[in-house]
Amino acid sequence: MGLAAPLALAALLGAVLGAHAPPGLFAIIGVGFLLALAASRYRLAVSILALAIGANQVLWAQGSRLPPGLAATDLAVTARIIQLDDEGDARRLRLKLTACGAIETKRLACDRLAQVRVSWYDAPALAVGETWALTLRLRPPGGFANPNAFDYEAWLWREGIDATGYVRSAPPPRRLQSSPDTLRKQALAYLDRHVRDDFPRRWLAALTLGASERLTQEDWDLLNASGTTHLMVISGLHVGLVAFFMLALSRGVARLLTPQRWRMAAWPWWSAALAAMGYAWLAGLEPPALRAMIMTLVGLWVASGRHAPGAWQAWWLALGIILLVDPLALWRPGLWLSFIAVGLLILAWQGRSRPTGLRGWCMALLRSQCLLAPLMAAAVLFAFDRMAPAAPLVNLLAVPVVGSLMVPLGLMGWLLAWIPPLAKICWWLFAMLAHGVQAGLEAVVAWSPLWHPDPWQTLPVTLSLVLLTAFWALPGFSKALRWGASALLMALVFSLTTPRLEEGQLRVRIHDVGQGQLIELRTARHRLLYDSGPRFRSGFMPLTTLWPVGQRFDGVIVSHGDSDHAGGVAALLDEHHVERWWSPGVEPLGMPVSPCRAGESWRWDGIEFRFLWPENDPVRLERNDRSCVLLVETGGRRLLISGDAGTAVEARLAEGLETGIEVLIAGHHGSRTSSAAEWVAATRPRHVIFSAGRGNAHGHPHGDVVRRFRDAGSCLWSTAEDGAITLQLGGEAATDVVTQRRMPGAGVEGGCHAVESSS
Repeated sequence: MGLAAPLALAALLGAVLGAHAPPGLFAIIGVGFLLALAASRYRLAVSILALAIGANQVLWAQGSRLPPGLAATDLAVTARIIQLDDEGDARRLRLKLTACGAIETKRLACDRLAQVRVSWYDAPALAVGETWALTLRLRPPGGFANPNAFDYEAWLWREGIDATGYVRSAPPPRRLQSSPDTLRKQALAYLDRHVRDDFPRRWLAALTLGASERLTQEDWDLLNASGTTHLMVISGLHVGLVAFFMLALSRGVARLLTPQRWRMAAWPWWSAALAAMGYAWLAGLEPPALRAMIMTLVGLWVASGRHAPGAWQAWWLALGIILLVDPLALWRPGLWLSFIAVGLLILAWQGRSRPTGLRGWCMALLRSQCLLAPLMAAAVLFAFDRMAPAAPLVNLLAVPVVGSLMVPLGLMGWLLAWIPPLAKICWWLFAMLAHGVQAGLEAVVAWSPLWHPDPWQTLPVTLSLVLLTAFWALPGFSKALRWGASALLMALVFSLTTPRLEEGQLRVRIHDVGQGQLIELRTARHRLLYDSGPRFRSGFMPLTTLWPVGQRFDGVIVSHGDSDHAGGVAALLDEHHVERWWSPGVEPLGMPVSPCRAGESWRWDGIEFRFLWPENDPVRLERNDRSCVLLVETGGRRLLISGDAGTAVEARLAEGLETGIEVLIAGHHGSRTSSAAEWVAATRPRHVIFSAGRGNAHGHPHGDVVRRFRDAGSCLWSTAEDGAITLQLGGEAATDVVTQRRMPGAGVEGGCHAVESSS
């Protein structure tokens, strides 16, 4: 493998060590580097140096995050807009900071902040590339932590975003510099003038200029559902085509200038490399374009014949360079999707003769796509918890059409832009193909929609697809064994049975939805939601991130009409099926509801559900005191949810409440208006759960409330710190609490968390 593999492995190890840096890391690295030099082990010294570079860059990225002490304070920044998205009444900006300082004196420095992601409400006209003087209110990068849901915090980390927040209106923002007139900006403006049809114009901008921001949400939904998202990313195919065109043109010129020595000329290879770098720069040098450029340059180097490393050495070299340039790419699924695909092709074609003729190349393309399909499906399923069942068939047709026809036509149009009639013909053909591909994808998605497996299905299906690929890609297996193993793996996948709760067992999950509440209760055959989470000012509803569209709920209880409890009702109505709704019946929710009233009860799968409040007509009660209070009992263990009911309601309920509550969802997110001393004494819960937002402005849970429950001997948990909290009641086993965020060292007294107030 030469130096390439050790270099790549060292860069990879350095990135991992940087993310989990042990004490004295750089002292150990320094000693190892000096010992390697002293022993004249120069290759080892280079590998240790690569390890140090990777670790240092990741540690620097971690140290650039906003310090918690600067959260919720005003920061004066000078920043350039590098990404801009429209989200209804707000604009979502990604900013590259050039200066940062706290407005208040005696605050921590924020000069290490590199990139932030902020919302700007009621924003003026904005453009990418503009420089602004802004006042920001930021918080450390974070997100909701829910099982089998998109990890926003991890995405912020791997994208190098150091803080999130919003733009303040005072002091008023000032535009310092307009967007520079770049070549990319001119190219996009040229497209707007010369391509009238909006749909092919969007695809042309994405496929040839890397302007994926031009694609609409409908475009992305169609690509995701058909498993063809990778087609719209500037990849090695796009950069490679540009390099190939330039190489062919340059070698043609060399043949004319030096007929006898044109094969020995070096400058055509240099011109192809410069063309690849220029095109990647034009596409914005985003991570996919940077990765494609590096792999193309390595490919040109190998193909030039001046150095003849093996295919695997080139693979390791490209991986090592990418990780040294951008070590955070280690945590991006796109990196591994592309390298796994290339590695599989190397493995599958190693030792085989080069195909000849049109039929030979078509069969080679067919074989490559058939080998890639199951492994890529497994990778997407494992990384994104989704799979397009028809993706193998779709890609078998779409990849050649897009890669061999549409991309060359789009690039040829740019090459002939100085002859508008010819460019127009190329882009007209591109538009015809784009509309055809779109119609084909829509038909396939209607026939075979995107599959979101249940969490328990993901791992066995992924492993089956990986094994299927191994049987067909690795040498040494007979055809009978390959077909037999394939049939057996498919039979195993289709014979998987859904794990179910037993009669009398209840699984409770308090989802992390920020400052709001959403509780999911599952029995053996039923599913109930208590509240639907918040709806934020931007219109975003955390509920939309929890499940794919088309879920069925046997019931939904909306405790009362506050937006932090009823904010997700619109998403439930639009995207899911709900059999029955309960609410206090005072505020209209837009659908028929059954009023929750004290004494109403029902039984599901051996579990008793009963409303304790409100009594009679709640219209004269305060808004929070109208909350539906629900008691759930199974096997002698009881769960109590009181919504936002205040101390007056608690006092009424405490009079007739039997002692011995196993799990209590603290009222009003742990506010001091609930959980009075009498209520704590009456319930004496074993576990108390606060549903609150991380770093919320209300200071929930309040310190007095935390102390009351702690003095009563309760185990305290909070979605603000623990993320989603899952527990199971019923059966012989004791109540087991599982948190989505692991907090080493936070547990005391046999696993009870030491929850503190944020006030």
